[in-house]
Amino acid sequence: MTAPGAGGALRIVLVDDHPVVRAGMRALLSSVDGLEVVGEASSGEEALDVIRTQHPDVVLMDLRLGSGMDGAEATGAIIAGERPPKVVVLTTYDTDADILRAVEAGASGYLLKDSDPEKLIDAIRAAARGETVLDPGVAQRLYRRIRAPHEDLSAREIEIVTLVARGMSNRAIARELFVTEATVKSHLVHVFSKLSVDSRTAAVAVARDRGLIR
Repeated sequence: MTAPGAGGALRIVLVDDHPVVRAGMRALLSSVDGLEVVGEASSGEEALDVIRTQHPDVVLMDLRLGSGMDGAEATGAIIAGERPPKVVVLTTYDTDADILRAVEAGASGYLLKDSDPEKLIDAIRAAARGETVLDPGVAQRLYRRIRAPHEDLSAREIEIVTLVARGMSNRAIARELFVTEATVKSHLVHVFSKLSVDSRTAAVAVARDRGLIR
């Protein structure tokens, strides 16, 4: 692969499982001087094949791609390749878990689909130059996460929060897990402390937001 943009336009591959979204993105980017959409993919597996043949400079990657690889897994596989392109995540999802998985997989940027077109175009060019590009809201969340990292919940604590999310009482959870009700309460106290919440509802909300439970 040549240096990004060397001798011509930046080569871009679009990865999104919605054809209408890809068509809109292609129309937008193809109207910009210096940008060229050279391929599209609707799945992570298809993206790897397209990238191998088209050698893009930048890949715009959605996170949720239906069955098979999700966007974070596909990003990791792309970055692990030889002389990989830059990957900019473009998605509607902005939970802590989604953001961290994408960044840890090696994404150079993370933008939301409601971003201004000019910001997206600037982000593509910045990523190709080797810069990191983050939606302001995403950057703020990452900063807060770094400043005050949460303690991980134990497997048992996650199990209990999952049952709380199903609407089960402490007594019902105790029966389900063959423990005492006092043990359940003790675990929940630890959960509240680790997640910095003061209610069962808040604990479930934060756990879902961080991708700890579904």
